[in-house]
Amino acid sequence: MIPPGFIQDLLARVDIVDVVGRYVQLKKGGQNFLGLCPFHSEKSASFTVSPSKQFFHCFGCGAHGTAIGFLIEHRGLGFVEAVRELAQQTGMEVPVDAAAAQATGRVQALTETLQRATDFYRQRLKSSQAAIAYLKGRGLTGATAVRFALGFSPDEWKALAAGFESYDDRRLVEAGLVIENEGKRYDRFRGRVMFPIRNRRGAVIGFGARSLDGSEPKYLNSPETPVFHKGRELYGLFEAQEAIRRKRRVIVCEGYLDVIQLAQAGIAETVAALGTAVTAQHVAELLRLADHVIFAFDGDVAGRKAARRALEAALPVLSDTKQIDFVLLPDGEDPDSLVRAHGPQAMVTEISRALPLSRWFVQSLSEGRDLNTAEGRAALLAESKPLVAVMPAGALRLQLLRELADVARSAPAEVEALFGLKPWRRLPNAPQRENRRQAVEIADLKQHILQRLLAVPDLAAEFVPAIADEFIASEAPIDRQIVEVCRTAGAHRGLTSGALQELLAESDFAEQYRDTAARELQTESDISVARIELGAAFAKLELRRLNDELHELATQAQPSGELLDRIRLLSERRSRLMAGATAGNNDATVGLGKRA
Repeated sequence: MIPPGFIQDLLARVDIVDVVGRYVQLKKGGQNFLGLCPFHSEKSASFTVSPSKQFFHCFGCGAHGTAIGFLIEHRGLGFVEAVRELAQQTGMEVPVDAAAAQATGRVQALTETLQRATDFYRQRLKSSQAAIAYLKGRGLTGATAVRFALGFSPDEWKALAAGFESYDDRRLVEAGLVIENEGKRYDRFRGRVMFPIRNRRGAVIGFGARSLDGSEPKYLNSPETPVFHKGRELYGLFEAQEAIRRKRRVIVCEGYLDVIQLAQAGIAETVAALGTAVTAQHVAELLRLADHVIFAFDGDVAGRKAARRALEAALPVLSDTKQIDFVLLPDGEDPDSLVRAHGPQAMVTEISRALPLSRWFVQSLSEGRDLNTAEGRAALLAESKPLVAVMPAGALRLQLLRELADVARSAPAEVEALFGLKPWRRLPNAPQRENRRQAVEIADLKQHILQRLLAVPDLAAEFVPAIADEFIASEAPIDRQIVEVCRTAGAHRGLTSGALQELLAESDFAEQYRDTAARELQTESDISVARIELGAAFAKLELRRLNDELHELATQAQPSGELLDRIRLLSERRSRLMAGATAGNNDATVGLGKRA
């Protein structure tokens, strides 16, 4: 674990403009620097770097972060690697505790072992005519084999002994390359084409292996290891990430050869699950990388089951701003066979026919049911209920409920009631509309406060009393965010916006903070302007709170002397706030740190 204080000191010494400028041609534009985004293809500059906030943001693809984040995304480095590289540039030494150093060393040793095995298998492929013939028979070129580092494991019990100094090295077992059983050791992979599985940084973390003759098991994968977790990783993501950024979409297939064949055909934004079902963690990671995810599965029974599992994994992590589609290929075809038989355009055509998630949801759950009967429609709704329940509340869930209601020949309100969901209210009465308007105004004020505190962290200390009064006892997410930002910024004076982002990187709200900080890049202002705006926002919130309390006190039937004194104090405070607002200056903020 690297101490937060070191991260703060490092980012204070590093200039993000210099770091980004090594990879992106930047030009001065007002207070910021502009350039073409390195994360997606564009012709007009939408990539912005702020020297004052030490933060970058692309208004085209949404990529954003600090100098550390830039190296992680652009160079594919891990967090510790990125910190070390920046520290080396500034002459600083990264302090790492012994436990963290040991864990890092263990991971590095395993990935080095796996890389060495990859090199061994690649050399053996060159001398295996059978493996070469197999790959050529699948339509793969030598360049494609090199790009995906394909190899071959000889059909021998201890072939890896020729690739390592000691076949007894414990790391061979720990990395999943060698099986140890009753004191005997032998290679896990024998007589198979080898598909190295790499993480986003390009380090080999495991293997997929296919038999040449189709004998079972046809595919064999590495076991779970300290560096390899099937439910988290995706095959081909390292090779596909540049194309994903450029096209802003990702295609998910079932097999390794599907990924490789599509990449060779020019559809490079393709990945696959590692011999297991797609998980919610997979989908969340893909939606972070792209706005559009397309699941392209075989048209057989197994492919339809895989598509159904992918649907269930996607529902909990859906967003109204993202798109998920499903492609079910003709029965008997997969992306690999389709491209080999009919060319890349056939796959492009199938993708153009993709079903949106909402339609695939209804279609897949309707299969095998007679919707002309009450029983069939009831069964559809019964199976849909637990799936809809895990969806985030939003416009997509609302639309999906309406489609389900239409198919089930029911009113949307009836389906909502059956599912135990709060009904949608179309036309609130006048008092409700006024309350809603006030709630929106308050939410906007709070969002503006959060935005300014993230942009100018040093102001947090000046408004601690106001923040405590307004937010400290609240459990609302935006209120908790303001308190968390205030506490973090108050504990580390002299922070830039970028340094604050790194200190908040482990927060539950880290992504919201980054998005909010990115919006601030469009509204640059100095600390004096930010101070005035914060003061005005807090004054408006306090004025609303005073009005509410005065209204409640005025309804008391028999006010006591103590109650009248309270009303007088509140009225005087309200008068000062209103007078300051009317004067159009910062008088409204006087006393925000000293309560009446």
